Amino acid sequence: MAEFSTIARPYAKAAFMFAREQNVLDKWESMLGLAAALVEDAQLSSVLDDPKLSVADKAKVFVDVCGDQIDEGGANLIAQLAEHKRLAVLPEIFLQYHTLMAQQQNFADVEVVSAFELDDAETSKLVESLKKRFGMDVRVSSTIDAALIGGVIIRAGDTVIDGSVRGRLNKLAEQLNSRV
Repeated sequence: MAEFSTIARPYAKAAFMFAREQNVLDKWESMLGLAAALVEDAQLSSVLDDPKLSVADKAKVFVDVCGDQIDEGGANLIAQLAEHKRLAVLPEIFLQYHTLMAQQQNFADVEVVSAFELDDAETSKLVESLKKRFGMDVRVSSTIDAALIGGVIIRAGDTVIDGSVRGRLNKLAEQLNSRV
């Protein structure tokens, strides 16, 4: 959502700057990831949507659910978001924070979808190739989709590289259909 993106931006930047100054970037990423996941939890959402709860109570419930996985700074962020009725933007704050962190640490998150599991040698070769292409370190997550038939689809941000057999067959079908 564009609106969530706009609302989340200053919170993500502030959290990032604070975490960078305190040298706790990874800890804040973990806290924001947990908070983002909790916002999307149906049970917690129903509690947070209860109009009988005050803003302070909503923030307290949220922080209590997080337990010791959230520090004072994270609790303050949750309280601010609750006060302004913006807890729902936490997933977007997390995404923007992660993007800022990736830019600073010069890495890209890459999703590799393959028809079958890649062995360590194939994964290493792919990682090296992607490092050269993107000019930065890559963090690879892999999933399997048997419908690809063979090959891989690589997603890194807005970039999609479709090297799958299914993708090639689709392109061939498009070319054949356009000639008719």
